[in-house]
Amino acid sequence: MRIRPATEADAAAVAAIYGHHVLNGFGTFEEEPPSVEDMAGRIGAVLARGLPYLVAEDEAGAVIGFAYAGPFRPRAAYRFTVEDSVYIAPEAIGKGVGKALVAVVIRLCEAMGLRQMVAVIGDSGNAGSIGLHRSLGFKDAGVGRSLGYKHGRWVDIVWMQRDLNAGDGAAPDAAGLDLKGG
Repeated sequence: MRIRPATEADAAAVAAIYGHHVLNGFGTFEEEPPSVEDMAGRIGAVLARGLPYLVAEDEAGAVIGFAYAGPFRPRAAYRFTVEDSVYIAPEAIGKGVGKALVAVVIRLCEAMGLRQMVAVIGDSGNAGSIGLHRSLGFKDAGVGRSLGYKHGRWVDIVWMQRDLNAGDGAAPDAAGLDLKGG
């Protein structure tokens, strides 16, 4: 497996992976898969902020997963906090791809001087994502019960959180994210 920065040229592969999860899972509350063009725009928006957007490739060079960090919320006080997202191709689930991707996202966000990473996981029954995040040092931060309705049932949100660098143990020594643009 090879992990590398994503480019907008990866949009079709990323859209296919994400589209599978939109249509078949609860990890995202989107109900219609985004187009390749929309996905290219999403990748570009993350990269324009200087945040990591990564893909994992198998030995043949096929994209088998992606992960990125995006701003947690648009208000200025959140500029040291990011939210991670990770999605894996169905044939690669359970093979360590997600853990490898998120570990690199964490490392890159720490290098930026960021202080907190939040995971907002769709479905309290999503044992794979919850376990992956726990294995990387995320702690339970709460559950929002029945916040979404998808595939004919109510779906929870699980919040998890991980300190980056010194967390809240000291004032930040960097400017944080530019939340006004990119």
